[in-house]
Amino acid sequence: MTFVLIHGGGSTGRFWDRLLPFLDGEVIAVDLPGRGRHPAPLAAITVDDEVASVLDDIESADVAGDRLVVVAHSSGGLVVPGLAAALGDRVDRIVLNAALVPPEGGRGLDCLQPRHRDGLVAALVDADRDGTTITLPGPPDDPERFRTAYGGDPLDDDQLAFVVDPVRCVPDTVHHYRQPVSWSAAAGLAITYVVNERDRPVPTSLQDEMIANLPGATAVTRLDGGHIPAVTHPGALAGVLAG
Repeated sequence: MTFVLIHGGGSTGRFWDRLLPFLDGEVIAVDLPGRGRHPAPLAAITVDDEVASVLDDIESADVAGDRLVVVAHSSGGLVVPGLAAALGDRVDRIVLNAALVPPEGGRGLDCLQPRHRDGLVAALVDADRDGTTITLPGPPDDPERFRTAYGGDPLDDDQLAFVVDPVRCVPDTVHHYRQPVSWSAAAGLAITYVVNERDRPVPTSLQDEMIANLPGATAVTRLDGGHIPAVTHPGALAGVLAG
């Protein structure tokens, strides 16, 4: 069994570092394009670009005979439908943690809290009009604002330093939020959605809405914490991944 770990926004494959010691199996912790080991211009990166990059990483690894557990956090969920379509029965199961799941044919923008979505849409309209592009910043000038940003208990000093480290806190694209995705290819695959009960960026009510967008029956597990259990509760998340 091989775990394919797909990070969310503003991060890299190093997001999963605290989880890795708890996993029993091979691991491919990908860097999506424009982040980590895969430099690329951020402004125009699409979901299709991200899917192709993850498939390349899988094929470059020596796991041809392995079943794959595809794990996605937050905006990394936008990549999963394309992987399901390409990998088919190589996928043993899919595990989504507060992951973005638009309605069929919808976009990542459809998964944001209304106040975030409306602000981003307005900014994108302005950028299109002005011929400019938008990217998200990397490490903050004041790390303290990240201490409570994820919900759950405030990050301790070690967790905060881990999160804002430039190896995993990086500039990111918003362009991939604009492309439609289709989950129909994942119908019939085993899917588990891990709900973070005290998530601030992706509230529980929004996670529950996205679960309803998934095709077929979905197993649901709930963790008592904020948006990043791979950092704050890696043992508990690993237990879910182990099935």
